[in-house]
Amino acid sequence: MPPLHFVVFVAVSALVFIGVLLWTLRHRFTAPNLALVAGVAFVVVVVGMCFAKVGAGQGLAWPVYYGVPALTTLALPPVAFRMHRGEYIRYVSLAFMSSPVIHLVFSFFVGWHEYLPFWHIPAVWQLL
Repeated sequence: MPPLHFVVFVAVSALVFIGVLLWTLRHRFTAPNLALVAGVAFVVVVVGMCFAKVGAGQGLAWPVYYGVPALTTLALPPVAFRMHRGEYIRYVSLAFMSSPVIHLVFSFFVGWHEYLPFWHIPAVWQLL
């Protein structure tokens, strides 16, 4: 994967993840601490994606380099924000739907297929 692709994927994923967190927590009486939102997003997205990239490059099994970030995604935000059951259900649904949507958008409209390499979506110009 070219370095530019990885940086763009990380940046877009971080923005989407922050949006998911803010949307999930929108009904709270007080707004979530933005420093905490940024810190959790950094750990879940930036550290998680770097771990997956390095793990895949080092030959780790895919359940490890996908599993550890997935478990972090499932566990860290609910604990950090003390999510209620309804918030957790909304969060998990949105968090796990966001990856395929990001992959679909980048694959179809930009022709970058590396986000979820095991799921090939042709670019729009390949279909014409």
